[in-house]
Amino acid sequence: MTSMLINGSETGTVRLFHLDLPPEAIERFTTMAGTGEWPLKYGLGAKTLRPAFVDVVSIRDLEDMPLSRYMAEAHNASGADFNAARPQIDALKGHVLILPSQAFDNTTQTLTVAAPLRWVGTFSELAPKARGARLRTDSAKGIESADGPVSPPLNIPKFLILAAIGVVALVALVLVRVLG
Repeated sequence: MTSMLINGSETGTVRLFHLDLPPEAIERFTTMAGTGEWPLKYGLGAKTLRPAFVDVVSIRDLEDMPLSRYMAEAHNASGADFNAARPQIDALKGHVLILPSQAFDNTTQTLTVAAPLRWVGTFSELAPKARGARLRTDSAKGIESADGPVSPPLNIPKFLILAAIGVVALVALVLVRVLG
């Protein structure tokens, strides 16, 4: 049995587990039943697990794509530990379970991983890069002009203001009649 602490504030981490089950038992183990029973959650010993972030992969379905490449592309797995583990990851057969940090719903918990699950590794996710140049204007830096912050004047025509007041008055009159 493997034990691991999940920090509730964790981000940018992806965990890989091998499922040692026959193909016909995978769906029953990994799918939450209508009664709330979820063998996968029990196998992980998890307090909280979000189904939307549980990725069960049949390695056969990847065809010619190695599992490590799938993890890099679909889950942004990266880093020296991940690169060193690629041969071990690509040698796996059957089904695997991939859990990004979001799967644990920001809940601090200790997993007690038991059969039929086997922990393979925990890897970093590639952090997204900034998409543009830094803003260098005074307003972006929070610097105000000598006259204070400037806000653009509102150019709302008077007839729209009067129409809005009329609609509010009409709604109030209808509510008074209905409720009164």
